[in-house]
Amino acid sequence: MLAMNYRGPKRVRIDHKPMPEILHPEDAIVRVTRSCICGSDLHLYNGNVPDTRVGMTFGHEFTGEVVEIGAEVTKLKVGDNVLVPFNIACGKCAFCRQELYGNCHEANSQATAVGGIFGYSHTAGGYNGGQAEYVRVPYANVGPTVIPEGMDLDDAVMLTDVVPTGYQAAEMGGIQKGDTVMVFGAGPVGIMAARCAWLFGAGRVIIIDHVEYRLEFARNYAQCEAYNFNEIGDPAVFAKKTTDSLGVDVCIDAVGAEAAGNAMQTITGRKMLLQAGSATALHWAINCVKKGGIVSIVGVYGPTDNLVPIGNVVNKGITIRANQASVKRLLPRLIKHVQDGVLDPKALITHRLPLEEVAEGYRLFATKLDNCIKPVLIPPSAKL
Repeated sequence: MLAMNYRGPKRVRIDHKPMPEILHPEDAIVRVTRSCICGSDLHLYNGNVPDTRVGMTFGHEFTGEVVEIGAEVTKLKVGDNVLVPFNIACGKCAFCRQELYGNCHEANSQATAVGGIFGYSHTAGGYNGGQAEYVRVPYANVGPTVIPEGMDLDDAVMLTDVVPTGYQAAEMGGIQKGDTVMVFGAGPVGIMAARCAWLFGAGRVIIIDHVEYRLEFARNYAQCEAYNFNEIGDPAVFAKKTTDSLGVDVCIDAVGAEAAGNAMQTITGRKMLLQAGSATALHWAINCVKKGGIVSIVGVYGPTDNLVPIGNVVNKGITIRANQASVKRLLPRLIKHVQDGVLDPKALITHRLPLEEVAEGYRLFATKLDNCIKPVLIPPSAKL
């Protein structure tokens, strides 16, 4: 089969790899019909995530058709069209029972924090991902969800990560009616978080980035204010000026390890890898939020230390909430939001490329060319 093959930082290619096989009675094999390139994949692509091994196939956002099931799979059948959450979760451990599917204790048993994630380095379990024609899906009775009749595959693939992560970012913010919410990062997740903030009753939503086409997209899609941090000066000063000197009620870090905007953070976190990524957006979130406010973090950082102003967190009485999105927990309400027209996920997709052009897809997305917001890959074996 054809699959994306990681060859080192900023080097990916399409290659022939062996077909996946059933390794456990609860496995399923899925023929991929859609697969996304995620902003989180760029952290892998750029070499910022530990233990990203040459030969790995990325891709934690995908849909597909079930073509084979293990002997103990009871909730799927061959021929089902499914969307597959990016969390690999057993459904039975102490954390899955709390619906913390991103922290499954079995899917990534060598780790003390994150659970298993498709195509996201050996730090997240070493599972190959869905930027391929076929993929092995463990715990097939738990994660894969049959796509509702009539749902567009482009909407369905966005429900595997982008929509639930953006929604949970807003949910973790504890937004109250009338709150001012500031989102850092106008990538797909940040834009979705800004859109979902309105669903929780926000009275004002602001998004901060430095790429003009992304800011313009955010204004149109999320119906929010959008500002270039290169033009407004210190975001903390801007936040105070626009909120009667109090600070915003909720800040969302939807950037993570590759944030721009601070030379020291960029050098130590992105160039020299002395910390787990550039924490610029997290700094700004902590400093922009009001005393007693909430900072919600869905941006991806590595498992080592970061330089963050923890003293400001303590002295301001800030609540920090963070996690990988629990996709399975959120899917019922988000599927309904899509079916009812409350959310339009596929509108975020700007580029559809054949899987064979995966290297070009990464280049476009990483370098922000051609007004790229969200690229989707379509394998040659997909029956369209």
